[in-house]
Amino acid sequence: MHIAVIGNGIVGTATAAWLQRDGHRVSFVDPLGPAEATSFGNAGSLSPSACLPVGMPGMWKKVPQWLLDPLGPLAVRWWYAPVAAPWLLRFLKHSSRDEVVRIATALRGLLTPIFECYEPLLQRAGATALMTRSGCLYVYSGQEAARQWAWGMGLRRSLGVTMRDVAEEELVALEPDLKGQFRFGILAPENGSTLDPAALTRAIFAQCERDGATVVRRRVTGFRQAGGSVTGLVLDGGETMACDGVVLAGGAWSARIADRLGPSIPLETQRGYHVTVQSNNLALRHTVMAVEHNLMVNPMSMGLRLAGSVEFAGLRAAPDFRRAQVLLQHGKAMFPHLDVSRTSEWMGHRPCLPDSLPVIGRAPRVDNAWFAFGHGHIGMCGAASTGREIANLVAGRAPQIDLAPFAPTRFAA
Repeated sequence: MHIAVIGNGIVGTATAAWLQRDGHRVSFVDPLGPAEATSFGNAGSLSPSACLPVGMPGMWKKVPQWLLDPLGPLAVRWWYAPVAAPWLLRFLKHSSRDEVVRIATALRGLLTPIFECYEPLLQRAGATALMTRSGCLYVYSGQEAARQWAWGMGLRRSLGVTMRDVAEEELVALEPDLKGQFRFGILAPENGSTLDPAALTRAIFAQCERDGATVVRRRVTGFRQAGGSVTGLVLDGGETMACDGVVLAGGAWSARIADRLGPSIPLETQRGYHVTVQSNNLALRHTVMAVEHNLMVNPMSMGLRLAGSVEFAGLRAAPDFRRAQVLLQHGKAMFPHLDVSRTSEWMGHRPCLPDSLPVIGRAPRVDNAWFAFGHGHIGMCGAASTGREIANLVAGRAPQIDLAPFAPTRFAA
């Protein structure tokens, strides 16, 4: 078939690559180039352990305090509060222990095959060097601090994630640059990362082009339908583009057209920031997650990337780069000897749903359209396995993971 893939971030790109492996002809439709939006600034984690949702038990107690701090880990611009409030209430509803176990179980299924799903795509693209499997260190100021997050870590272990406690002496041996700042860690040895999220996305995208994909730099405004099927896309300017099927993988911009193909999906953007320290003088060998600061630190080819925080302000508001500076301050506290003479800042839009699960499945109102968006904080982690499963659905094959928790219809009630 000729499949139009709306979106050329990592989810759309990986999905297109998997569709091509089945012999389909692919057209990318996006006004931007590959990895020019959210996938550009991803934290770079490729983590089978990243199965916990954003909303965790007891979080509701912290939210009021966070909202009073415009530079805190979760912020809502005051004028956007009426828009964000219903979404946040649904989000908190999904943070009970039973819900967290259900969500984490589903995410574990999606994330377990990260590497087996990326490897064939990167091998074909000649880009396996962009993916590493060096592990992730979750670090704490001490064991007492770690106990505050013990329930979530225990849930990860119960779902089969390999995690090993690391005492202070071994922690310093693993990462000498952490000396003096952290006294306890947990190593997830099966985790990995990418040296450059944008380069990884573009490498797979370029291979898709070499394999015959066409690129349409236009915005989709609607769909042509007949007999319960999509027959084409309506592009900005009113022109149409014929296709045999469509995959909607437009990230945070998907909601504006998703409701043409199914019930309304409560998609929100959690605006995330990063700082990349280009003058990086550290020698980190692992991705490091400073749990108490909600800060991910990843050594990349262009420098040391510091990422984290959540802001609600919609798709159009200008960035508040004071939030990026907070990340840099945390980084300097973690690594007092860090050379920060050259840095760059960035803000992007994570596409988030209140239950922290993406939508992966056939669009409810038509038989030849599929949804693949809403990956939130795990876009890079879940993209390749999402692509494999969309390809299975398009081909009529049985999914290789349980897709029921990701159904696009789950918000209809």
